[in-house]
Amino acid sequence: MRIGVDVGGTNTDAVLIDGLRIVASSKQPTTADVSGGVAAAIRAVLADGAAAPGAVDAVMIGTTHFTNALIERRRLDRVGIIRLASPSGEALPPLTAWPDALARQVGGEIFLLPGGYEVDGREIAPFDEDRMRTAAQACRAQGIDRIAVSSAFAPINPAMEDRAAAVIAAEHPGAIVSLSHSLGRLGLIERENGTILNAALSSLAAHVIDSFGQALAGLGLSAPLYISQNDGTLISAAEAARHPVLTIGSGPTNSMRGAAFLTGIDDAIVMDVGGTTCDIGVLAKGFPRESSLSIDIGGVRTNFRMPDILAIGLGGGTRIHRDGADLRIGPDSVGFRITQDSYLFGGSTLTASDVAVAAGHADFGDPARLPPLGAEVRDAIWRRIQAMVADGIDRMKTAPGPVPVIAVGGGHFLVGDGLPGVAEILRPPHASVANAVGAAIAQVGAQIEQIVDYDVLPREEALAAMRRAAAERVVAAGGAADSVGIVDMEEIFLSYLPGRSAQVRMKAVGNLADLGPRQGVGSVAMEARHAN
Repeated sequence: MRIGVDVGGTNTDAVLIDGLRIVASSKQPTTADVSGGVAAAIRAVLADGAAAPGAVDAVMIGTTHFTNALIERRRLDRVGIIRLASPSGEALPPLTAWPDALARQVGGEIFLLPGGYEVDGREIAPFDEDRMRTAAQACRAQGIDRIAVSSAFAPINPAMEDRAAAVIAAEHPGAIVSLSHSLGRLGLIERENGTILNAALSSLAAHVIDSFGQALAGLGLSAPLYISQNDGTLISAAEAARHPVLTIGSGPTNSMRGAAFLTGIDDAIVMDVGGTTCDIGVLAKGFPRESSLSIDIGGVRTNFRMPDILAIGLGGGTRIHRDGADLRIGPDSVGFRITQDSYLFGGSTLTASDVAVAAGHADFGDPARLPPLGAEVRDAIWRRIQAMVADGIDRMKTAPGPVPVIAVGGGHFLVGDGLPGVAEILRPPHASVANAVGAAIAQVGAQIEQIVDYDVLPREEALAAMRRAAAERVVAAGGAADSVGIVDMEEIFLSYLPGRSAQVRMKAVGNLADLGPRQGVGSVAMEARHAN
């Protein structure tokens, strides 16, 4: 038995899963103290599912706390920034192109030190232990105990970052160090940015993860706690506390994984419609398609693993503006105030939910409270909403022809039938809590990226070695060795390097070692669909 929880800005959703069967689900208001909403949601599903806390084998949680902290620029730590790339890596100093307010809040001491590697593995400059020691001592003297270390091409060779961490540990024992090779992909500036953000979130991450643990303990749950990552896989609570940026995109990712589980479809477009926005993503082999571009988080460009998501201003609480014959849909929303502001609940603001109920596409609230829109105006608004949905689908498609669309989230009723370019619309059971379902069924994952010269090591041998390395990382993270498989591989040949060199990225996933035998995403989803 597993419990999946997704903590959103408005609601905290939870599900209890017994094997492949969803036993109970719940939506509770998200609380300011973090643990209160989580505890209420878990307490509700345990009561509804008539399950004892001791019967739960694992708890998986996805959260938006870290995303919101970056966007709202609150509860962030000052960071000592160390870059190992001099002399060639000094053209663009750290924090370049950051929003001024965020750079002032986060930026502490900055050190540009010798080190790093070229793309072919040669040193840019030798590691300077004395200067690294001086940098660590300066951070300690300034009271900066969150330090971000980045080195040129560290994902290929992390040796200098590891040496830097050892020096910092000796000179500044109280420091918490974020190393770029454990967070981002190739690309120094974006990877460094992500590492700085990770360090800035350290204190908040420790508080949030501890609050989750307290909530579970208060309910008598002793099951291990896992946190959802951006790519749809899990990491331990301790790992999430060290690397919070790896979890900031888990909301839409959980919804997409939940959509695959609930429908049995591994390749589709998923529309996760909430109260404020609609997140549109693409399922590929049961996992979210990852973005190949740099991702902007709170105004900062990063390159760690994130789902390719298109967010449009359409949700259940989206305001409908009428100025005579002119109609405008959003992008503003009443958000969590929908139960107070919308006509359905006695308010005086026309929302997308009001229109959906008036048009007969949803049934909740009190339709008698709806204003007399008139069939022509009502239908015009509905057509405008459907045009926004269809345009979003078209923008995410990568090939012509109709595609299946899975509609989930509390506002999934806004995705109508008969959309152009859509083969079928699926609205599975438990669609409104698909995010929590996605958290509950997630697997352990790992990713590895290298530049390989096939003239030095034959291609098959090189790829086999990378597969073994990726599998070892999954097992080290808690995955069952006999369940590990490669779910994605990207190979790009590099013409600017000698020989037959290629940049190779692999993603491996596996089931948690203590949660039963291996089952592929598709087979699990199909059985779950029949069970529901």
